Amino acid sequence: QVQLVESGGGLVQPGGSLTLSCAASGFTLDGNTIVWFRQAPGKQREGVSCISGLGARTYYRNSLKGRFTVSRDNAENTVYLRMNSLTAEDTAVYRCGTSLQTVCGSDWYQMGYNYWGQGTQVTVSS
Repeated sequence: QVQLVESGGGLVQPGGSLTLSCAASGFTLDGNTIVWFRQAPGKQREGVSCISGLGARTYYRNSLKGRFTVSRDNAENTVYLRMNSLTAEDTAVYRCGTSLQTVCGSDWYQMGYNYWGQGTQVTVSS
């Protein structure tokens, strides 16, 4: 049974950092793509990043490049999202997802995904 579990969210001050984790079970991350999406209250869901299953190529929402870094630890079967210089605009529920594909499509941020975690809340506030 494919399962994704996010963790690492919380309350952080503006300018702070957080690292989110997406732990996978029921399948191996090696060779499978993982995406991160977020949704703020009253806003549409938006793609944050994609890390491909082959070669670990990474893709980011343009506005997040340079602040967010996605990585994977195949031994731990976990994907990480490091978020720096956080602002109130980053407040959202963050979820990881997959469709067990091997690469990120050029339109990864518009695609649908079959499996999702429950999400972890990130709140940036002073």
